[in-house]
Amino acid sequence: MSYEVEHNIPKNDPAPQHTRRPDLSTFFSNLELVNTSTTQNSNATPMPADMRAVFITLSDAFRSMRQDGGGSLLDTLIESLEADADSPPREVKGVSDAFLDELDRVPKKSLKKADSCPICGNPFLDDKYPLVVRLPCHKDHIFDLECIAPWLKLHATCPMDRKNLSKKKEPPPPPKDEEEEDGEYDEMFA
Repeated sequence: MSYEVEHNIPKNDPAPQHTRRPDLSTFFSNLELVNTSTTQNSNATPMPADMRAVFITLSDAFRSMRQDGGGSLLDTLIESLEADADSPPREVKGVSDAFLDELDRVPKKSLKKADSCPICGNPFLDDKYPLVVRLPCHKDHIFDLECIAPWLKLHATCPMDRKNLSKKKEPPPPPKDEEEEDGEYDEMFA
């Protein structure tokens, strides 16, 4: 006899929890094998089979999202990943962890009920604590960080408009000093 039956506790069968995204631990493990940015050997290059495995595991994860209802962007990403797997690059050309950490976060209060991730298709507000980021290429390019991070670790481009995100922004020119415009010199630097 179970505890619930002994103590007359009604069984509450909660609905099975639907996971929003697949487990990407295998992807990140494979990524560690090919990521040469952290190695001290400048001549280290990843094995083509390891590079292929990284692209295949991410395309498989995206494919499982597609079964849950992802959109046409997801199909495009899967095709791109499969093409990369067929002829893997010699090195990973993705963004750094620091870049991902510095992405603008979108506050929950600014999200609308209809807003959803372009990759997984899930509404942002379905998550109790959504972690939504905005890419610097366009103000409307917002994604679940869990969806966009794997793509950006392999490609330094926005999946929507393919703009390169790894280019550094030009710093604004320093303001001109009024004294320099007059042609006068500071006595200290004579």
